[in-house]
Amino acid sequence: MNGAILVDSAPFRGVTSSAVNAIVVVTTVGTQEEANLLAEELVARRHSCCVNILPIQRSVYRWQGKICDDSEYLLIIKTLESEYAAVEQAIQELHSYDLPEILAFDIHRGEAGFLTWITTCLNKAVDGQEDEA
Repeated sequence: MNGAILVDSAPFRGVTSSAVNAIVVVTTVGTQEEANLLAEELVARRHSCCVNILPIQRSVYRWQGKICDDSEYLLIIKTLESEYAAVEQAIQELHSYDLPEILAFDIHRGEAGFLTWITTCLNKAVDGQEDEA
């Protein structure tokens, strides 16, 4: 990861995903530009600590009575349950689709240091401190 954040996970041992309430939200968009905009905005607004943009995926779906076959970019948005409403609102605000896919999944298990980094990264009261590690 370019500009990787180094976190000593020793103080976080024993932290569980349920204690952190981390979630992953997924959405798809039609262009690289839209994917970049959405990812950058979510991170800049501190609604997500990290957004992965997966390159072109093929989506086959039914829309308005037709079967469609399109290329899309998949965004994997790592955040907290407490940020879900803000993530959903931002996606709806910035998305070009009439009905964007917005699905959230609980994280049941994860590396303790990474889960704690999510919480630290999204702490709006601690501006920029996680970047200094």
